[in-house]
Amino acid sequence: MARLLRAGGVIAYPTEAVFGLGCDPRNEHAVHRILALKHRSASKGLILIAANFDQLQPWLLPLPPEHRAKINRTWPGPVSWLLPARPETPVWLRGQHTTLAVRITAHPVAAALCQA
Repeated sequence: MARLLRAGGVIAYPTEAVFGLGCDPRNEHAVHRILALKHRSASKGLILIAANFDQLQPWLLPLPPEHRAKINRTWPGPVSWLLPARPETPVWLRGQHTTLAVRITAHPVAAALCQA
């Protein structure tokens, strides 16, 4: 599956609660395929999952330590947070928002795919 992701493919993968559709978030074409499959408006944005917070940092503005501590108490796990996105975070991820929905997954398969 990791090879398919790197090639711009879209996959279904297990998470803590349901199966999700995933792709390389840097691949605009692949993200638009997910939006089409879900019949979801690009203006809404998507949830970005990761195996660790370091994977999210390129997309997010720095957080104050007290906010980071509060968030870390809920991760890894099924809790998503809306966090301030960097201005350069692609619109195909954040939609028309200045925030990005993010989560650190506790599911071993999803986490392994994030690290692939």
